[in-house]
Amino acid sequence: MAGDLAFVTSQNADMVTIVDLGSGQIISSTPVSGAPAPVAYDAQRSLAYVISAKDGVLHVLNETGRDVWRIKLGEGAFGIAIAQDGGLFITDWYGHRLSRYDGRLSRIWSVRTGASPAGVALTSDGALVATADRDDDQISLYDASNGRRLRAIKVGKHPYAIVAYDGRLWTTDVQSDTVTVVDPILGRVEATIPTGSHPYGLAFAGGKGFVTNQYAGTISVFDAKTLAPLATLETGDYPEGIATLPDGSGVAIVHWESNTMVIVDAATLAVRKSIELPDGPRAFGLFTGRQQ
Repeated sequence: MAGDLAFVTSQNADMVTIVDLGSGQIISSTPVSGAPAPVAYDAQRSLAYVISAKDGVLHVLNETGRDVWRIKLGEGAFGIAIAQDGGLFITDWYGHRLSRYDGRLSRIWSVRTGASPAGVALTSDGALVATADRDDDQISLYDASNGRRLRAIKVGKHPYAIVAYDGRLWTTDVQSDTVTVVDPILGRVEATIPTGSHPYGLAFAGGKGFVTNQYAGTISVFDAKTLAPLATLETGDYPEGIATLPDGSGVAIVHWESNTMVIVDAATLAVRKSIELPDGPRAFGLFTGRQQ
């Protein structure tokens, strides 16, 4: 029977935990050496991709948690996004590059980005891919089919996560304490939303945006249409990774210092459940999905 899963990387514990989001039960815990942090779950193909921060090894896990494949990408390998036709987009923090890999993990193309690209996101139609170039305070936008660079757009200071939602691109700006909203077609900033201290991750559910604020230890909630602030939540210590639940009814939030993942209801903003995790969970990327 299909279920809703989360693949949570625990950097300190060298572990990836698969959680059943419906029951809150842990399905498996897989040792992954080298401080695993970035992650992307491709539910359509029943695989999760995890990068070990210390050595840049890409691990491919199946839905039982078995490490079925791994390749060495290099120590700068960082953000991961799933390509619509299979394969991956991966940023290189040290090499200042974005690479496209096919379903067999052979590199198709590699292009220059701005300095220190962190997150990467694909637009809903799969036509465009964008990177958050942290040390250049910008995003870079590319043709997803061939890597042709279309434009660079200045955002807040030190953009980290980048998310495509409702036809726009959204960045968390760690040093500005903001979320920047970008129109990728017109190539301009539409708005800036204040957050708590050191925003890290961003997800949308129930017409709301949810931002994890590392240093503040809070979640900023705003209206995704009007951009008006709605609430500030306290869900655990040092929140980092955040992802939308597969049914869109809420978000899963991972806490680095509390060693927990909580499920927050988008309508009520209440915590539905809290799950204990191995030490130092981060889960940077789209770590939730529904089994096919």
